[in-house]
Amino acid sequence: MQTKLDEAKAELLARTARVAENSPGGQQPGQGLDEEAVQAFLQQYYLHTAPEDLLDRDPVDVYGAALSHYRLAETRPQGTANVRVHTPTVEENGWTCSHTVVEVVTDDMPFLVDSVTTELSRQDRAIHVVIHPQVVVRRDVTGKLLEILDYAAPSSAVGPELPHDGIVESWIHVEIDRETDRNDLKQITTDLRRVLSDVREAVEDWTKMRDAALRLADELAAAPPPLPEQEVGEAWELLRWLADDHFTFLGYREYELTTESGADGTEDVLAAVPGTGLGVLRSDPTHRDMEGTHCVSNTFHRLPPGVRSKARERKLLVLTKANSRATVHRPAYLDYVGVKTFDADGNVTGERRFLGLFSSAAYTESVTRVPVIRRKVQEVLSGAGFLPDSHDGRDLLQILETYPRDELFQTSADELRP
Repeated sequence: MQTKLDEAKAELLARTARVAENSPGGQQPGQGLDEEAVQAFLQQYYLHTAPEDLLDRDPVDVYGAALSHYRLAETRPQGTANVRVHTPTVEENGWTCSHTVVEVVTDDMPFLVDSVTTELSRQDRAIHVVIHPQVVVRRDVTGKLLEILDYAAPSSAVGPELPHDGIVESWIHVEIDRETDRNDLKQITTDLRRVLSDVREAVEDWTKMRDAALRLADELAAAPPPLPEQEVGEAWELLRWLADDHFTFLGYREYELTTESGADGTEDVLAAVPGTGLGVLRSDPTHRDMEGTHCVSNTFHRLPPGVRSKARERKLLVLTKANSRATVHRPAYLDYVGVKTFDADGNVTGERRFLGLFSSAAYTESVTRVPVIRRKVQEVLSGAGFLPDSHDGRDLLQILETYPRDELFQTSADELRP
């Protein structure tokens, strides 16, 4: 059955190439391409598209969708993303689609399709078709498209070496429920540009954020703050564990804990250290303190005084959930890992904050091997009076293994006890 579907898809693309051959010069991808070259482009564009998503379409519309995406890709300056959201019609575009079409052209990087489709789902836009060719191109210094290369784009150890001037791009075509309101189309475009910017910043700064975690772990091990040795040891072990592919780093920033004078006296302010932001926290906050001298955390500023006072607690780690969802990778609430800084007297002076998402490897890691959590597990077993190798101990451990790791980080041993 699948062979017949694949054959039908190949025949459809052959007929689509003949449509291209008979189109005016301005309706062809590139100048001077013959039918064979056009068919090669179409084969590459629709390579991973399921036959079922194409076979009920007119060759004119199959060609029109690919050509539209090609036109969007004709100029793309380095480090940018081209985005278009439109509802094509025969009268305006020469082809049509029963859905609204989202088109993206950008550098290939992780999390793109997940992030784009997550944003569309957040807006309650039903997704019908996703076409995602990875395309290797050559561009000039202005970003003008010079050539689409016949190259197996997915990066792997197998296959030809990427040409020195080749650029691997993601061309994303998503079809959503039909939308004709121009303001809505513009808003979708704006929102997707924001998400793609977040993806780029997170991916570009991932190595720097991971290095910051490892550097901080080394600092804690070499020059521990005046806190209990076990607490400090858990902190640097956790940071190294996170950096070992157990955490998707999305944002990082350093803060100083200061005070400012207000109508009701002095209050704590968490001031961002300029230039320390990475990933989705790369830009300095726009909210400033009362004197207008420091960029401060508006989220911290809005907290009740009793909650803000916890920033002064002599507790090294802050493990919780942020109050915002990730725009990169998956739509979960961001995991927040804060490491407080202290002066020689043990007073809290600030925080180094990591935002991201625990990876799938973190959720499958045994609770007996995860820093911080493994101590809680030992305390729970001990408090229950169970030996780890006893029948009751193994049963309790199995229950703890089913808990989501992010919840275990936030839950105290007392709350976990049966």
